[in-house]
Amino acid sequence: MPLFSTRPGRRPRLSRSLGDAQLAKVLGKLSKRGSGKAADADLIAGLLEETGSDWDLRGHRVSVLAAAAAGTGIAQTWLERDPDDVDALVFHSWTALVRALEERRLEDTDAVISRCHRAAELWPEDPLPWVVLLGTARVERYDHKDVDALWRQATARDPWNREAFLQMLALLSPEEGGSSASVLDFVDAVRTRIPANAPCAAVELTAAVRQYQGLLAQGGMRAMTAGQLFETGHLAAALHQAAALWPKPGFFQHAAAPADLNVLAYALCAAGRAADAHPVFQALQGMVTSWPWDVDGPALQRFEQHLAKSERGRQGGIGGS
Repeated sequence: MPLFSTRPGRRPRLSRSLGDAQLAKVLGKLSKRGSGKAADADLIAGLLEETGSDWDLRGHRVSVLAAAAAGTGIAQTWLERDPDDVDALVFHSWTALVRALEERRLEDTDAVISRCHRAAELWPEDPLPWVVLLGTARVERYDHKDVDALWRQATARDPWNREAFLQMLALLSPEEGGSSASVLDFVDAVRTRIPANAPCAAVELTAAVRQYQGLLAQGGMRAMTAGQLFETGHLAAALHQAAALWPKPGFFQHAAAPADLNVLAYALCAAGRAADAHPVFQALQGMVTSWPWDVDGPALQRFEQHLAKSERGRQGGIGGS
């Protein structure tokens, strides 16, 4: 199915489902059910069963639903009812990870690890238990050897798994006890091997946007010159290629493609190429993700400001390449 429409743009709105109509339907029902946890579990179970072994779509749906259900008790209700259901095990583990990343501590590490390993036994081909364990490594600060082992397990099952790449990027970041050098080493190691339209294709730009925002946060001269980050070397080439290819209808087929297009639009604006971001904004059809726009203000407001800037740039011929 085509991910993007060529119809006139829709009004910007925050989107969790990123164009996944079935996921949006389930999210809408979850938000209205209140304490109906058993019925909510049935909704989620049905959607994940239907998703099957489409690992990319499965990862997108589980991550979005886990964020929506974290702290509600839905995952616990489902797991108590179906303790050997692989979807229930993975979903419970992911909701625990969502809470752990917010609180910077995991309440019961051994239980999460045990559930992930049980899920891996029940469905050996599924990369998601290993992706959750990579997230667990972020909280527990596993050593390099153990992280590499989890990374190999996840990518052996799905080489370009978007969630696995994002977990590694976060784990290696300075904000989580890593370093900028570690992030660059990781990006350098994977850059040339990733297909241009792979689900993880945005890993380099994602890392760059995080670095750019870190420079802004430092203030002073670093903030004033932060946009220069996108002007030279591999990153300039990556931004140029992404701007040329990613907005094209049908180029991206992965479920979270609109999230990556948000990153691209932001990066182009940060690089002073607002006019070049116009086709990206058009492709998004108003689908806005909180990050990266929400770092210095409300996401929708910042998105709309940059959208307007791209319109002015296009009309005035400013910021083209």
